[in-house]
Amino acid sequence: MYFGRLLSLALPCLCACAPSAFSADFVNVKSFTDRGIMMYGDTSQGGPPFAKDPSVVKFNGRYLMYYSVPTGGGMQGWRIGVAASKDLLIWERLTTLEPAHPSEANGFCAPGAIVLGGKVHLFYQTYGNREKDAICYAWSDDGVTFTREPTNPIFHPHGDWTCGRAIDAEVIPDGDRLLLYFASRDPSYKIQLVGVASAPLNSDWARDKWTQLADRTILKPELAWEQDCLEAPAMVRRGKLLYMFYAGAYNNKPQQIGCAVSTDAVNWKRVSDQPILAVGRPDAWNSSESGHPGAFTDTDGQTYLFYQGNADNGKSWFLSKVKIGWKNDVPYVE
Repeated sequence: MYFGRLLSLALPCLCACAPSAFSADFVNVKSFTDRGIMMYGDTSQGGPPFAKDPSVVKFNGRYLMYYSVPTGGGMQGWRIGVAASKDLLIWERLTTLEPAHPSEANGFCAPGAIVLGGKVHLFYQTYGNREKDAICYAWSDDGVTFTREPTNPIFHPHGDWTCGRAIDAEVIPDGDRLLLYFASRDPSYKIQLVGVASAPLNSDWARDKWTQLADRTILKPELAWEQDCLEAPAMVRRGKLLYMFYAGAYNNKPQQIGCAVSTDAVNWKRVSDQPILAVGRPDAWNSSESGHPGAFTDTDGQTYLFYQGNADNGKSWFLSKVKIGWKNDVPYVE
């Protein structure tokens, strides 16, 4: 199997906007949706539109999107927002999840959602605890009201490769196990890395059910554009292959999205040495970054890549999406 260098992708409908639709401090959401381009920002906190870290599922006849949103007028006190859509284009905010477990006292965010057994299962991280941030789990019968796992947080990594932190949870079934991908940092707390754990698929996914599958990082920054950070693993299965869309570089450095492939869930090879979804041009709504992917495969088999972007170095954040096509086992933006 060969994965060569991808050609640069021109995305004029996403990366460049008419002056009437975009300026450095304002995105006209309607102008995007009128052209069939998703653009969502949560304005419930009274400041600029702000939504990060998207994760999308289809549940009970509608699409649900979970995302991170700050509260309290600043970057502290992160929460998880919930929005709904009938068409993956126009989204209506439903609610913001509030703390319901001691582990969430300083904040919680970066959701990874999955539908299994007629329920929405939400894996997410604590926030504001540096090396002690860890992965938590909750479940819901309606996709909006969640019950927390009593043993939260359920997972943090161990070994001399990691500082012990776990963020950016993503899960995917693999035979009789549930794989949990996460981002961590090296002991110096400088380099962001990706790791993996698993639990029996038919278990309750409490803290004692998880086993770290490698005493090392499974993917770390190596390419120039990835700088010091790989995070936000977003998983797609196609036959025997697992694909991981990931964010390279820290926010607004700029962060961009790459992709790697694996046959065993632990060993990974990049499909390209270039981002599959790059930062926008200087006049674009996402000129500061295109980051933190969320992969979603609809019931018709179409794969979508949701992602965050902004044009003001993080004063605002919007969520959008692109369609992903496949050619010779290599994904590309349609």
